[in-house]
Amino acid sequence: MRLHRPVVSVYTVPTDAPEADGTLQWDSTTVVVCEVAAGAATGTGWTYGPAAVGDFLTGRLAPLVEGMSALDIPAVHEAMCHSVRNAGRPGIAACAISALDIGLWDLKARLLELPLSRLLGVCQEQVPVYGSGGFTTYHDTHLAAQLNGWVHGQHIPRVKIKIGQGWGREVARDLHRVRAARHVIGDDAELYVDANGAYTRKQAVRVGRVLAEHGVGWFEEPVSSDDLTGLRLVRDAVVCDVTAGEYGFDLPYFARMIAAGAVDCLQVDATRCGGLTEFLRAAALAQAHGLEVSAHCAPHAHAAACAAIPNLRHVEWFHDHVRIEDMFFDGALDPTGGTVRPTRGVGHGLTLRTQEVEEYRVA
Repeated sequence: MRLHRPVVSVYTVPTDAPEADGTLQWDSTTVVVCEVAAGAATGTGWTYGPAAVGDFLTGRLAPLVEGMSALDIPAVHEAMCHSVRNAGRPGIAACAISALDIGLWDLKARLLELPLSRLLGVCQEQVPVYGSGGFTTYHDTHLAAQLNGWVHGQHIPRVKIKIGQGWGREVARDLHRVRAARHVIGDDAELYVDANGAYTRKQAVRVGRVLAEHGVGWFEEPVSSDDLTGLRLVRDAVVCDVTAGEYGFDLPYFARMIAAGAVDCLQVDATRCGGLTEFLRAAALAQAHGLEVSAHCAPHAHAAACAAIPNLRHVEWFHDHVRIEDMFFDGALDPTGGTVRPTRGVGHGLTLRTQEVEEYRVA
């Protein structure tokens, strides 16, 4: 069964409100979709990133994989990785590889008429999720409404908000928002925070000690994820689990982070790291070192593979990506109760609503 040349489309969707974290602000999200066919079946993969990812897919990867075996995903993945040597693997190339790889796994499952989770082998029927958003641009009422929706509306028992506003220059407001979040969700729900690398090392330690007073159990990127020594310093000094890994574009990245003892839970993003092929390898690497894995963003791209991972902690139910995936695909999952069940249908279970989303298409 030979692959046809993949078809790529790029869409930009405005956010439903201004958004920012500790180190970045944005008002739209771009999703790059890659459809790859063989026989009578079509698989769909996607990533979030600049439109240049689509150009790279169309110009470099699509001609390369045309004619290769649809069933031999490791061979196709290796060919893609080898082809980007001079272009550089991290960033645009890795996101392009990721989108196509996700599409290949969806295609293979559809060719075999299986749910993707069953093709990979199910370890758990239900995959835990956590609500993620709480942007620094949200006022208290907006923040409360979002948290209420997750915890008291959908009964998701774990949620995350952004802190580190203005590169760590608004600590008083950060801590006010943590207190407000705890008040809204109550004592029983888990509360997480994400600083997106905004703090300095000792500043993160000081903040982390206050976070513990409010029962925060997850402190994501307290310092830059490039500062492995700093992550380890903070990890050793605070009660919260220190987490990072979302910017891993290849397996050696995760190996370095694990070897440094930098995290308590490894975050991995299949839409960046090289698709589900590399996602599963990173999860195995983490398990070999006694670590759990949390899937970063793009929940519908991760859910089926996460059902196959024994050391899974949860999947990030990220507001922007959930909103887009609900708009763009039939078959979106329901997180009510704090879990999703990605074991039904064929492939990853999603079908692109091509006509309905045409208004957002930019390439």
